[in-house]
Amino acid sequence: MGFPIESVSAPPGSILQQPGQAVIITPTHKAEPAGPKVSVPKVVDIQYDPAQAKKSLQAAVSMLNQQMDAKKQGLGFSYDDATKQPVITVHNTSSGEVIRQIPTEDLLRIAHKMDDLKGILYNKIT
Repeated sequence: MGFPIESVSAPPGSILQQPGQAVIITPTHKAEPAGPKVSVPKVVDIQYDPAQAKKSLQAAVSMLNQQMDAKKQGLGFSYDDATKQPVITVHNTSSGEVIRQIPTEDLLRIAHKMDDLKGILYNKIT
C-alpha cells in the first residue's frame, strides 16, 4: 500500500509535510544560471605615426647589432626600405665575409628592380 501523491507548488527548499501523504515540491519559477556579463567594447582611437614607427624599428635594429657585436656573434640585422623587410646577415667574425644573407642578395636585387618598374606598370592618378 503506497501513499497518495499530491503535486504542490511551493518555493524551492521548503518542506511540506502532511500526515499519511507523500508531497512533491515543484518550484514556481526556474532560476537561470548566472552567465558572464557581455559588454560592448569601447571605441578606441589608435594613433599610428609611420615616422615614429620607423625610428623605433631603426633603434631596435641598432640595439640588436650592438648586442651581437658585444658577444662577438656573426649576425647582422638591417631593414631594407624598398622591400620593407628585415635583412639578416651571417658573417665570419675574423674576415668579415658574408656567409649567408636572408633574404638573399639576388632576391633583394629583383625586388628593387620590380620596385623601379612599378611606376611603368602601374600609374596612380591623384
